[in-house]
Parts: sequence; C-alpha cells; structure tokens
Amino acid sequence: MNWRYLALLTVAVLLYSAFAVASSDKGLLFYVGTYTRGDSKGIYAFRMDKATGSLTPLGLAAETQNPSFLAVDPASRFLFAVGESNNFNGKPGGAVSAFAINREDGKLTLLNQASSGGPGPCHVAVDHQGKYVLIANYNGGNVSVLPIGADGKLGESSAFIQHQGSSVNAERQAGPHAHGVYLDAGNHIAVVADLGLDRLLTYRFDPAKGTLTANDPPFVAVRPGSGPRHFAFHPNGRFAFVINELDSTLTTFQYEPTRAVFKELATVSTLPPDFNGSNSTAEVFVHPSGKFVYGSNRGANNIVIFALDQTTGALTTVGWEPSQGRTPRNFAIDPAGQYLVAANQDSASIVVFKIDQQTGKLSSTGQKAEVGSPVCITFVP
Repeated sequence: MNWRYLALLTVAVLLYSAFAVASSDKGLLFYVGTYTRGDSKGIYAFRMDKATGSLTPLGLAAETQNPSFLAVDPASRFLFAVGESNNFNGKPGGAVSAFAINREDGKLTLLNQASSGGPGPCHVAVDHQGKYVLIANYNGGNVSVLPIGADGKLGESSAFIQHQGSSVNAERQAGPHAHGVYLDAGNHIAVVADLGLDRLLTYRFDPAKGTLTANDPPFVAVRPGSGPRHFAFHPNGRFAFVINELDSTLTTFQYEPTRAVFKELATVSTLPPDFNGSNSTAEVFVHPSGKFVYGSNRGANNIVIFALDQTTGALTTVGWEPSQGRTPRNFAIDPAGQYLVAANQDSASIVVFKIDQQTGKLSSTGQKAEVGSPVCITFVP
C-alpha cells in the first residue's frame, strides 16, 4: 500500500467535499428569460437561499434579444434560449442560442446561435440525454430539432415538422401555433401543444438520430376553442396535464406510455367562481411530490392550486394565490419543491412563495426582485 498516495487522495477528497459544500451553500442558481424591451437586455441570474427563499441578484448573465424561454441540459453545463423573433440572419425564422454556464458567478458565455426553423419560437426543451434541443415555433406553427455538440454548440436541424389546419377561434386559431414541446420520461415520445389546432400532437423521438415521426394515434384533441398552451407529465408517468390559454381551463389525461395514448379524464376551470374579467392562462407545473398541480392566470393575476389524487387523477381545487403583480406569464418550482417563483411580466417582478408540503398552499416569503418583462424562470439543478 502506498500510504503517501493514500494520504494525498484523502486530502483531495476532503478538499473537494469542502468545495462542494461551499458551492452548494451559495444557494440555488436560476435564470430569468425576458422580452428585451424597456429595461431588459437579456437573461438575468439569481441565487435563492434554500432555507429562507431569499434572493441574491447576480445581474445580467447574457445580453441577447427576446430570450423568452430557457432550458438547461441534464448535466447543468449549458443553457439554451429561444430568441423570439420572426427574422434570423436575414431569413424568416427565430433564433436559438447556446450558452456555457459558469456556476460560480452565474454568467453565461455565448457558444453559438442557430435558426429555430420557423418564426416566433416560444419554447425549447432539451432531451434527457442532453444531445438535442426541441423547439416550438408559434408563428410558424412547426417544431424542429437541433443537435447539441460535445462543446454545447448547436448543429444543423435533424428534424422539422410543419403542422397544418385550424380551429374554431377565427382570431387566434386561423392556423397552427405550436406553443410547447415536451418529452416523456422514456425520452421517446415528444408532445407538442398546438394552440391553433386544439390538439396535443405526439411524435416518436429517436434520441440517437434526433428525428421525429408521427405516433399512432398522432394526436389527442381538446375541447374546440380551448387553445392548449403548456403541458406537464406527472412524475409517476401515468397522468399528464395541459393548460388551455383561450378558455382558462386545465385538462387532465391518463397516459399510456407504450403506445403514447392519452385519455381525457376531466377539464376544470382555473378561475375563481366569482371572477368576471378577461383572462388567459400561461403555465402549468406539477409539484415534484406529485401531490399538487399549479397553473397561472393572466388577468386574474393569480396561481391556481389543485390537489391531485395520484390513484385516480382527480383534481380538487385548493385555492388561488395572488401573484403580487400583473400577468404571471410563467413560474417555476425549485427541484426540492420548497418554493414557487412567479414571473409577473407586466409589473417587471419575480416573487418567491413558500409551498406548504401538506396542502400545496402558497404563502408569501416577502422576497421580490425587479426584472424587466420577465417571461421564463429556469432553475439549474
């Protein structure tokens, strides 16, 4: 036995452990995507104390145009942001940017940019192996896939699907509007919520090639005029939820993963029964415990809270928590499920709420920060 080597190894392990503890004590790192109008210039970074929910602003992490939605790769090395515009490098289409994450100071280093494949990109997801990004283009009504290199840079598109059709709302549903793209736990099924078609379209995703092919059945429809916007799988893989923007409802599905079949269980209102104003929904999120489902109401300006029966999939309304601002466009729950952070787009603020682990109810922590036109909040695991 080389005792000197063993001693050096022990010291190295202790130093690494101390560094890891010190790094974790800095708090949870998260990013805020924005619309770059007014005071906003791009993506902003924050740390949140895991014990108190208190916020430490880290400032502008990267200057970039309209980074309205963000996603982090599974290894937490890279961040990807859509650039919500209708033109990229003089051609129709938006942008997707790849950044390297500096976990010490939160700064982002631009690696490269690529075309999103269509105008108005509004959502991006990273596959569970960290090899591809999937993008939903709202104005283009299509979805595309781009490979991620070992260095984090984006390559040429490996898949492109153009949606066709319309639905009953002549103003908002005259054509397809892909609004979100999501992968199931098996990394083989991609679900695209299309607001313009009133459909959740399902595709077989090949994680080795980055290709998409229509599933059989190819879609599940929601109530005409609903306008499906964002979507979430339940942690147990047996249920899924879509929040419908146009009629302020939430639809629960039973999910059968082998054939990727969705069966509607129920559709419920996201609004308080005495609310009479105009409203549109935005985000849906399942608590990591699987016990609660949350949605945001823009107009009513609150977060709706549902308790979920994890055996039957039935939802029970727990209540509504004011978002403490106007137009809660998006929100996120930290990986441990302790806090919900809401982005109030039209009052330029992000607000931290404590989650009651027994009831799912939200309570104010008093923690609030100013961010110009916040649209998306993404934690770095």
